[in-house]
Amino acid sequence: MYPVAGWLVDKFGERRVMLGGIIGWSVACLGGGISRTFGSFLFFRGLLGAAEPTNFPAQIKVVAVWFSGKLRATANSLCVAGSSIGAIIAPPLVAWLAMQFNFHMVFIVAGVVGLIIALLWFLIYTEPPAEVRQEVERENPVKDSGRSFTWGQLWTTKSLWGILIIRFVSDPVWYFCLFWLPGYLQEESGLTLAQIGMFGWIPFLVADLGAIGTAAWSDRMVRNGKEPLLARKIMLTSVAVLAPLCCLTTYVSNPFLTILIFALVAVACLSWLFTLSVVIAEAFPVKNVASVLGIAGGFGALGAVLFNYFVGQMMGSVGAGTIFIAMAFMHPIAVLVLWTMIKREKVPALETENN
Repeated sequence: MYPVAGWLVDKFGERRVMLGGIIGWSVACLGGGISRTFGSFLFFRGLLGAAEPTNFPAQIKVVAVWFSGKLRATANSLCVAGSSIGAIIAPPLVAWLAMQFNFHMVFIVAGVVGLIIALLWFLIYTEPPAEVRQEVERENPVKDSGRSFTWGQLWTTKSLWGILIIRFVSDPVWYFCLFWLPGYLQEESGLTLAQIGMFGWIPFLVADLGAIGTAAWSDRMVRNGKEPLLARKIMLTSVAVLAPLCCLTTYVSNPFLTILIFALVAVACLSWLFTLSVVIAEAFPVKNVASVLGIAGGFGALGAVLFNYFVGQMMGSVGAGTIFIAMAFMHPIAVLVLWTMIKREKVPALETENN
């Protein structure tokens, strides 16, 4: 649903689509809580998957229309960091609810909280006023004069394919940290489950803080006169040197040093995941930003699915070291694609907006 969600945001606006998405995934959580059969539970989890992707294209569209290049990356990183911070807070809260009540209550509480957030979004969020829009348009490096690419034209742009390749090769490293790090720490580093609960969140918190910091650095370069897209490329290239550190984990026996290494790798991963959305906003007209992010998000998720499937198949046979070596090359490949394929895309002069 990522590409569909992006198209919906560009077509109907971020305010309405985000509201519909929040209500949709909140209803899905409530439905999961009241389900008593596998079939109904599966239906509501599918509804969750259909509604959830609206969040990310709508979020970057909000950032694109409200913030100029001088603040855009910082604002975006603070927004996206919410999901990672939520992932840190949720496990103990979910465990407490499940133990005090039952697992159904977890879904019901999540659904109610979601509906409250939907109400807050409806009451608080407004379209940016004219002066803000004028400032953003004045500083927008993509001088599209209100025009935009059609859906078909987007697929002819070199930058879209570059973004897709970058997400396809770089997202899996982050998903590896999310899905495989706890098990790796337990099986290879000797941490107990209780110790993982005590220390396993550290890489994710460091990643959030680091990604916000690197985004703010790229904004500072813009304020000092760097062209916005160039500033993002410089920052992403600089932080990519951290990603190959994952190779060192095979030579480290201390679990806390392993956590430190993964924390640094996670900073690189989240910096790319956060700021690549801003790269899209710098490279494409504002009216296409959500569509491009939706398409890219779908490809990034596909890359993660394939990578983690093969990791699961190969972890026992080839060993974690081989997988870490493969991961070490992913961000350097992304850097090469970033510099060779991503540029400011201009709508053909004779074409007019028809979406």
